[in-house]
Amino acid sequence: MNLVVDAGNTFVKMAVFQNNRLVEKQKFQKENFSKEFKKTSQKYPEVLRAIISSVTSDDTGIIEELKNKIPVMELSASSLVPFENQYGTPETLGKDRIALVAAAVNSYPGKNVLVIDAGTCITYDLKTADEIYLGGAISPGLEMRFKSLHTFTSNLPLVKAKPAVAFIGKTTETSILSGIINGIEMELKGTIEMYSSQFEDLTVIFTGGDSQVLSIPLKNSIFANSNFLLEGLNFILEFNKTQ
Repeated sequence: MNLVVDAGNTFVKMAVFQNNRLVEKQKFQKENFSKEFKKTSQKYPEVLRAIISSVTSDDTGIIEELKNKIPVMELSASSLVPFENQYGTPETLGKDRIALVAAAVNSYPGKNVLVIDAGTCITYDLKTADEIYLGGAISPGLEMRFKSLHTFTSNLPLVKAKPAVAFIGKTTETSILSGIINGIEMELKGTIEMYSSQFEDLTVIFTGGDSQVLSIPLKNSIFANSNFLLEGLNFILEFNKTQ
């Protein structure tokens, strides 16, 4: 069994995998890691190795706690991955993006795949049918856009996201909702169309915390998967076992 840990700025996602099958996952605040890790270790003594992806340099305590229990792989720019990385600055490539591309290789081998992750930022990542990662794009996420309008203006309120927004806003709140929600959806549509025109039979994966709020065009070619990043981390760990 494998333990997969995705440590964000505030929350940790932790999952147990049996080979490629997700057995259990949980999400909790970072300060609760010791308690949750202990419970998981007691419940699954068969866990023999772990992988951790951390977005900050402040997770040494978590890493050391893992290492005291089981062998741990720390995902980094120098980690062996199941694709050819042609990103110009691999040392700056987000670990979440590395994991998402690995998941695309695992789930859709031999296909052109665009992975869209709607989280704090919206990231676009393309891997080719030859399993080559070319790069992608980064744009502000949903909450970041709402906060920026409120922070950098004097009178605009902080609005909460809502699905199914009318195109024409008739109040300031609904105008903000229309501009941001519909604006992101048009961005997504245009980006998908651009990639589709250049890469044949493109498969589009849509994931991330805000993927349930946003409506994506070309629904027949979209596969939403909330566990995609965790699956990618597990695949990287399995890949390194065979090297």
